[in-house]
Amino acid sequence: MAAPTRDQALSLLAAANNHGDLNVKTSSLKQAKNILLSIEPSLAAELFPYMLDLKSSPESLVRKLLIQVIEEIGFKAAEHSPSLVSVLLSFLRDADVGVVKQSIVSGTHIFTSAFEELTVQFQQHGKVERWLEEIWMWMLKFKDAVFGIALEPCPVGIKLLALKFLETFALLFTSDTSDPEKSTTEGVRQAVNISWLVGGHPVLDPMVLMSEANRTIGILLKLLQSAGSLPGCLTITVVNW
Repeated sequence: MAAPTRDQALSLLAAANNHGDLNVKTSSLKQAKNILLSIEPSLAAELFPYMLDLKSSPESLVRKLLIQVIEEIGFKAAEHSPSLVSVLLSFLRDADVGVVKQSIVSGTHIFTSAFEELTVQFQQHGKVERWLEEIWMWMLKFKDAVFGIALEPCPVGIKLLALKFLETFALLFTSDTSDPEKSTTEGVRQAVNISWLVGGHPVLDPMVLMSEANRTIGILLKLLQSAGSLPGCLTITVVNW
């Protein structure tokens, strides 16, 4: 069987953008994703603008799937990743609740992965690649936006996921001297923690991040104190934290 090609991916992305059948759109995007993951990153990157045209698709299911594709391609695109990750910010203000929720879920995963990669890359190589630094800058903007969502009136499902992001942030950047192999929390990867940053880091500022984590814990504690006025699922989320 012949290897998938750039032209095949381009044709599939065109179908995802222009076909009238929603099932064809989503199926084409999934097939295009598989090809983008299999070809050279530089060739795949040439097609990212066509894929990102889908962010204005009138079908919310297509926009939601695009977010999932961005998460899956993620760091495999290396220096081309920032152009993908930046799109998550615009989806946080999408008119469809499901799209916003998917953006928070995928963004939380990418945020955690970016922190882990920043930490490990510096430990192993003594430097951080520029593309990873750019991703982190976008992730800090994403963090600020999600913090805003957590503190403003919004649908319960969105607020629930925003609070889960706050939980993830607090866990990542609260100093923990326990065995990193055992530092896991349900639903949150904790293989790497701010405690791993011994001797400084060229991109991450441990003191600033730990200060923000303390502020985040304060926000969660205030929510816990007002748990009686929160919807049931939000109360459970805060208490579980």
